[in-house]
Amino acid sequence: MVPLKRRKVASSNGGQSSETDPSKESRFPQAVIFILERRMGASRRTFLAQLGRSKGFRIEDTYSESVTYIISENNSGDEVRTWLGVRGQHQSRPPVHLLDISWYTESMREGLPVAILDRHRLQEQQGDPVEAPAFLAASYACQRNTPQPGHNTLLTAALSVLAESAELNGDEGRGLAFRRSEGLLRSLDRRVQGPAELRGLPCLGDHSRRVIQDLLENGVSSEVEETKSSPRYKAMKLLTGIFGVGVKTAKRWFTEGICSLAQLETSGHSLNAAQQAGLKYYTDLNQPVSREEADAVSVMVEGVVHSVLPGARVTLAGGFRRGKMSGHDVDFLITHPDEGKEEGLIHKIIACLESRGLLLYQQTTRNTYRESAKGAGRPSSSMDRFERCFSIFKLTNDSSPEDTRRAQQDPERVRVEADQTGSGGRPWRAVRVDLVVSPISQFAFALLGWTGSKLFERETRRWAVRERSMSLSSHALYDRNQERYLRASSEEEIFAHLGLEYVSPTGRNA
Repeated sequence: MVPLKRRKVASSNGGQSSETDPSKESRFPQAVIFILERRMGASRRTFLAQLGRSKGFRIEDTYSESVTYIISENNSGDEVRTWLGVRGQHQSRPPVHLLDISWYTESMREGLPVAILDRHRLQEQQGDPVEAPAFLAASYACQRNTPQPGHNTLLTAALSVLAESAELNGDEGRGLAFRRSEGLLRSLDRRVQGPAELRGLPCLGDHSRRVIQDLLENGVSSEVEETKSSPRYKAMKLLTGIFGVGVKTAKRWFTEGICSLAQLETSGHSLNAAQQAGLKYYTDLNQPVSREEADAVSVMVEGVVHSVLPGARVTLAGGFRRGKMSGHDVDFLITHPDEGKEEGLIHKIIACLESRGLLLYQQTTRNTYRESAKGAGRPSSSMDRFERCFSIFKLTNDSSPEDTRRAQQDPERVRVEADQTGSGGRPWRAVRVDLVVSPISQFAFALLGWTGSKLFERETRRWAVRERSMSLSSHALYDRNQERYLRASSEEEIFAHLGLEYVSPTGRNA
């Protein structure tokens, strides 16, 4: 049965739609265009095809011998010929032009096929047989396996600096472009030897390619070195390293001439409770948390949770679940097999931790998530709405998980040790810990969201919207076409709903 909108179009064209009879509406019958989806994505290809048809261009949905223009993005001419089986020109048919997306966008802007220049043509090898690309990679980070630590740390570290600099300047778009380039390089299965090997790879903009070329040819990037030595970059990095301080606040302080912790302390600014704790324990909180320390915190949290709610489940999330050996904080997801028993749990956990003298700071939020029958609306921020606590723990120095287990049996001993300080230092350190409580029905989505990485999670949600017409959050997955929520009890089920191959946590380090 033809959908209502399509039936209306058909009736207005004598029983035939413009899409089924493109030659009837085409203003340029000699320009038969096929847009290659590979490395572009289905949603972008659909949008570009609709745009072309609206301007009178003939756009074919499948490649055939009638096609005279093949449009591609982030592919070489050799790759396109191989994928489509395009051979040399034949006298019996019109020539086939292999063109970059730039020709298409310029033609859309002008409203007619523009002249083909050399810069529009896809690069091809001359004479020799087609050489396979050195690397192949999918466009979305959620389609790639990205283990730790990767084979191109020189390149990824440099792009990370530029991404961070852009983010600290409030340029999220530019920062995201560098993060995507960084994520792509992290996923490559071997070391990049030269710029030519990156031919045809997605997610690498001209700026990233210039930096990579500089690094590969000279071993250093002047732009990256200038960025790292920039007073603004160093000041913004230091100020945003204070727990509770975001980019906007740091930028305001920097414009006032505050570039150090000492200047902030004497500035007269009134700091909120989080910022006061962040400034007080700055050194500790900017020291990486080791895997051993994370395991010690895990034992501590599990002991407290099980004491206030037997049967509850505690899962270590974040970078440590992805296999990292160190991180800037420790994340935990907490749930209970019986839906509803987890309600109000966070306050009981905090009360128990405080009674044992294990908290330096804590801020809790209640669960505000409500599932709408009309589907997931656009969230006001990227944060989820679980019951959670952002806190700073006291962790005994050099404590092992076994030491922590023994301490669980003697809470008073832990409280006394936590209060002790010495002139030469403290027997404990401050560690950031995030506690998130999820209903069991939402746990799989929460686990996917809180495992990260940030780019992997962002790309998974982008894939859901653009390629599957779905809305994914840390709470649920909503199918807009079916107008219903898709339930899942595991991450594997979520990947299946999205039409993605499952990527294990250790492969999500984009």
